[in-house]
Amino acid sequence: MRQTQPLASHLSIALCNIVWACDYPLYNLVLGRYISPLAMVAASLVAAAVWSLVPLLWERPEPIERKDMTKIFVAAMLIGILRKLCMMEGLVRTSPVDGSIIGTLTPLFVLVLSVAVGLEGLSRRKVVGLALGMAGAIGVILSSSSAAHERSDTTGNLLVLGAAGVSALYMVWFKGLVSKYRVTTLLRWIYCLSAVVMLPLGAHDIYTTDFSAMSRGIVAATLFVLLVPTYLPNLLLNYSLRFVEPTTTSIYAYLQPVVAIALSVAMGLDRLHIDTVLFAVVIFVGVMLVSTAQRRTQPNT
Repeated sequence: MRQTQPLASHLSIALCNIVWACDYPLYNLVLGRYISPLAMVAASLVAAAVWSLVPLLWERPEPIERKDMTKIFVAAMLIGILRKLCMMEGLVRTSPVDGSIIGTLTPLFVLVLSVAVGLEGLSRRKVVGLALGMAGAIGVILSSSSAAHERSDTTGNLLVLGAAGVSALYMVWFKGLVSKYRVTTLLRWIYCLSAVVMLPLGAHDIYTTDFSAMSRGIVAATLFVLLVPTYLPNLLLNYSLRFVEPTTTSIYAYLQPVVAIALSVAMGLDRLHIDTVLFAVVIFVGVMLVSTAQRRTQPNT
């Protein structure tokens, strides 16, 4: 049974990133045109909270130690609300191609945070990888202000960058909680708490949304991003964190730009620029250096 756990965890994180990759073009298609980011965040958190209650049909509620409740509440505010607000507001302002590329910086943020809390040490390879990754990110962000990148925006790219930072913070800080409690228990608390906080803030935007203006295709895209990307990917992510190190888990962010760019170009939502491709290559090389250095420092198991 234990031999299947690493494979299952890697498949889980791969599927998680494929689902998140679909977010970029579909959110870009829906947000700002048919539904506001605030309404989408609130509605998707309520949907995730409902999904999180389903496992109670076959499992008993798990008690949470009082000392862990503060951490769980902070997790709800971070991964439940702050990350989604940064991502939604960012994708309204920038292109799905730029957003998906910037999202691959999560492993670099994981490294910085892991070093800061003493989980990892720095090596020359990691420093070079970190410098390359950040240089590529700065290039993507700065190029968004040029006239050729008419669908991109510096503020939007910075917000997506903030979402990547929040994801990294969650991966590093909450790995201990994921090992201590069931994944379904943690997500139930995280999404119910975040939904209670967010629903009053987004209720007006939900009420004033003109659903009659949506075509069948837009309704389908809205239902997908409303029901699928919030609870399911985070269930898979938290499962994988039980068996895989945060830096290794975050490497799968490579899948996101590949899938997102293919979908965005196919749907006519964006197009590739040569400078964007070059900056993406710089980021990928940087992340590759960091991840290979991290694997070399891990003991063989």
